[in-house]
Amino acid sequence: MRWILAVFYAAAGVAHLAAPDKLLAITPSWVPLAPQLILVTGLCEIAGAVALVTRPLRWWAGVALAAYALCVWPANFKHAIDGIDLPYIASSWLYHGPRLALQPVIIWWALYGAGVIDWPWRRQHPDVMLDTSR
Repeated sequence: MRWILAVFYAAAGVAHLAAPDKLLAITPSWVPLAPQLILVTGLCEIAGAVALVTRPLRWWAGVALAAYALCVWPANFKHAIDGIDLPYIASSWLYHGPRLALQPVIIWWALYGAGVIDWPWRRQHPDVMLDTSR
């Protein structure tokens, strides 16, 4: 799960760096320094993807990527409501509906994949022995 999410975030980061003008179109007007922010978020997505697959930074990457996913949700709404075309993404509610609905799943995925949370499947700590006497 962690590797798949890392690939998605790395691809999104590259897209931010490759086509910042396209992403500027979906950035809400109240976002300050939007062009610079798109550049910085692209770098952060790539760094977060790398950190997510490295043990020492994994926990922090999960928290940061979950927060990031929450912060970009307004851009996803603007993209959907304004019907803005982006390269390789159709401006259709067949894309936007699931994308908006699954944003909380992406937030959970970052936290779960990084080991920040273990809900809904409780992970057994390796030092804990299973009680088989029941």
